[in-house]
Amino acid sequence: MSIRPVKRIAQSTPTMEGAGVKLHRAFGFGTTAEFDPFLLFDDFRNDRPADYMAGFPWHPHRGIETITYVLAGDVEHRDSLGNTGKLGAGDVQWMTAGSGIMHQEMPQGDAKGRMHGFQLWANLPSSLKMTAPRYQDVPAAVIPEVTDDDGTRVRIITGDFWSQKGPVEGVAADPRYLDVFVPPGKRKTLPVEVGRHAFAYVFEGSGTFSGASAPFGVLTEKENGDGSETLVRERTGNRSLVVFDSGDEVTVQAGDEGIRFLLVSGKPIEEPVAWYGPIVMNTQAELQQAVSELRNGTFIKHG
Repeated sequence: MSIRPVKRIAQSTPTMEGAGVKLHRAFGFGTTAEFDPFLLFDDFRNDRPADYMAGFPWHPHRGIETITYVLAGDVEHRDSLGNTGKLGAGDVQWMTAGSGIMHQEMPQGDAKGRMHGFQLWANLPSSLKMTAPRYQDVPAAVIPEVTDDDGTRVRIITGDFWSQKGPVEGVAADPRYLDVFVPPGKRKTLPVEVGRHAFAYVFEGSGTFSGASAPFGVLTEKENGDGSETLVRERTGNRSLVVFDSGDEVTVQAGDEGIRFLLVSGKPIEEPVAWYGPIVMNTQAELQQAVSELRNGTFIKHG
């Protein structure tokens, strides 16, 4: 067994998407090599309805899968194929855009005005870029949750973990998507398959993730007032992205409030990536074709 070293820790950054939704982006619209097969990860968490009510009006998707996980509030969705629905607290939607759809998502807060959720984009290999779109709407009640003897809780959205299997199936990247809580002061080691890229996203509490050279947290340099530098161990807290190197397990030491994070891993596709917002293909020529089809009304291939 080998602990995955921590390559780096970063804070998600404020940005705005849709018709003016304020959110935090952990990664996306840049180099994808260290996250492949994943392309983008957003944390849309707000307590002010004015920051999210404008939502994400009609927009196209092609060549990717979008994974929406809601923790508080609701998200209403509809698309050009006639699909409609609403995601509530604990629900997941795994949408395979494939050859293309027009889609909209409109968030609504809970009784206290809170909206909290995540959206992850997974790439599709070239052989599936133009597959027929499909949805997997997963209610919270069917997502298995397992609790270990030390109180660690894991919700399994997709993939196999601790002899349980998540309800989302048939995803090209064969990902594992877990919602993990480790109780205060506990140290936990979790398996991650070799050959997968993996990251954690912390959204409650704090703690440290182990690395081979820094067994109780990542070593970073801190400047002192006299111009010298001291190596300190970097803790992770709210909205921290932790990117792991290779290995077959990750270890986390929870802080005084415990720590809750998403642990996501998937098999790299290792194909060229060409971006045009929510359209992700392999070449610029394919992007130009998609844009042309949007303009002439031939974008939708199935339905």
